[in-house]
Amino acid sequence: MAISHLEHFLVVAQDYEATVQWYIDNLGFEIGPHPDFGVEVTWLYLGERDIIHIVPPRPHDEPRPAPDPNATPEDIAEGSRPIHHIAFRAENRVEMTERLKANGTTYLEQQASKQDLYQVFVRDPNGITVELNFPAKEAEDMEGLAKLALRPETWDQGKPTG
Repeated sequence: MAISHLEHFLVVAQDYEATVQWYIDNLGFEIGPHPDFGVEVTWLYLGERDIIHIVPPRPHDEPRPAPDPNATPEDIAEGSRPIHHIAFRAENRVEMTERLKANGTTYLEQQASKQDLYQVFVRDPNGITVELNFPAKEAEDMEGLAKLALRPETWDQGKPTG
């Protein structure tokens, strides 16, 4: 038996509507169909595939402290717990970073060490760090490309690099 791919991941969102909208506005997901499970759920799609399932907390779930919506680069680099981050392969880095800027979303950028990837990191409303991996050639025009944004010595006084 071999595992072939990630089917989907489920987010129990403290702010259900805001989480759904965040993935639509910032990462370009679209709401799609799902089976009737008898509970509130939204399935978010990329093309024909459902990737993220989002549900509100159940009534008996213990309330969790709301994550700070104004994530700093340090927060993003720290990752979330128990899942450190989720990652997506992506294209059109400039379009994505322009969208993030327009939405006021803090992000980090870096060249993946010794890899042909350029990465953008963001944090969703639940504190989940999201990694977006672009082909490095999409960032060839940028200065300081090899600088690793996730190393504290490269942070610019807590300001995002993008």
